[in-house]
Amino acid sequence: MHEAPTPDPLILTLRMEAEAFAHFDGLRRRHFPERLNRIPAHATLFHHLPGPDEAEIAATLAELTRGRDAPEIAVTGLRFTGRGVAYVLESAALSALRAELARRFAGVLTAQDRQGWRPHVTVQNKVRPEEARALHAALEQGFVPFRFTAPGLLLWRYLGGPWEERGAFAFGRPRDRAGTAPI
Repeated sequence: MHEAPTPDPLILTLRMEAEAFAHFDGLRRRHFPERLNRIPAHATLFHHLPGPDEAEIAATLAELTRGRDAPEIAVTGLRFTGRGVAYVLESAALSALRAELARRFAGVLTAQDRQGWRPHVTVQNKVRPEEARALHAALEQGFVPFRFTAPGLLLWRYLGGPWEERGAFAFGRPRDRAGTAPI
């Protein structure tokens, strides 16, 4: 008797507003090794959620995003990762949501997802350290901190390299440009 294969794991990322996504994805397309760049720019909240639990995970995401303001994300600097470069993200609201999700998913989290969370967007990885160091220096020279709004979360299925989008979960109260939630 053969067991049915279990669905591939799920990945949860931040959905970025269009301008921020275009900025990060453009950098990723220019600086990430082309043969390895199978996915768009992203900020990962969880790397490996259980595929068989997709319906329950989606229900939890819908519940927790529905009544929340769209968080503002501060891009505060760059991080040299040894073999790549990432932009550092900060958001108290997003960190609080991620902590709540970690609490809800505690029984199924991998060691990687249980450890400390340092939100970032990787624009280069898996290159020689000197190449990464040069890009880090070049990007840091012109870096000006900025902010963007995250309209939601995206759930993906990992397919051994590429990802397949499985769901989009919008925050219930998007912020206007002044940073206030409509009443």
